[in-house]
Amino acid sequence: MTGLFPPDRVEVAPGAVHVPEWLSVERQAELVAACREWARGPVPLRRTRLPGGGVMSVRTVCLGWHWQPYRYARTADDVNGARVAEFPGWLAELGRSAVAEAYGDAGGAGSVYAPDAALVNFYDGDARMGMHQDKEERCAAPVVSLSLGDTCVFRFGNPEGRGRPYTDVRLASGDLFVFGGPSRFAYHGVPKVLPETADPAVGLLGGRLNITLRETGLGAGRRAADDQR
Repeated sequence: MTGLFPPDRVEVAPGAVHVPEWLSVERQAELVAACREWARGPVPLRRTRLPGGGVMSVRTVCLGWHWQPYRYARTADDVNGARVAEFPGWLAELGRSAVAEAYGDAGGAGSVYAPDAALVNFYDGDARMGMHQDKEERCAAPVVSLSLGDTCVFRFGNPEGRGRPYTDVRLASGDLFVFGGPSRFAYHGVPKVLPETADPAVGLLGGRLNITLRETGLGAGRRAADDQR
């Protein structure tokens, strides 16, 4: 979306596409402001406790559906019992544009994408994300990832396990990453955040925000997309 020419897409793996500098600085600042509002609740930003007792180093707030290992619910029973904030229609439109950009709208992939949940993760300088799969969803629609703030090292692996082969990609503020198709259930993680790499104009003076959009397959998002066609 930035500059005079469309950004170059890089296919990291089949179905996994990195689009650098997709979001303008102004759009990034708008998203940072939206994330601040979402973090205030009704379910506030929190560190997720894993079933084994560990606590994730990233802090998360959810929209549409509340994610906790390893399921979705409308209410945040592991936080305050409140219903999560609604998933906004404009964010779904942004997700459709993202899928169309990543895949060149092959087969109309963007128009049928119906995200109904978002996980907003905040990484401070010490936060990490271990290698994992996004597999709580009941459909195999792509995952859309938007990066804001500090650059990170994003490790994108394979569907078979957490080890090699994997590719390390630097995701800077404004970058788009979409993974679907053969790479939909690939393991991925964030082993490192690079401090003080963000443009101050984005409005995030420290740390990284990552917005991931998902289509849960639980009904609402897909029905809404069908109604529009």
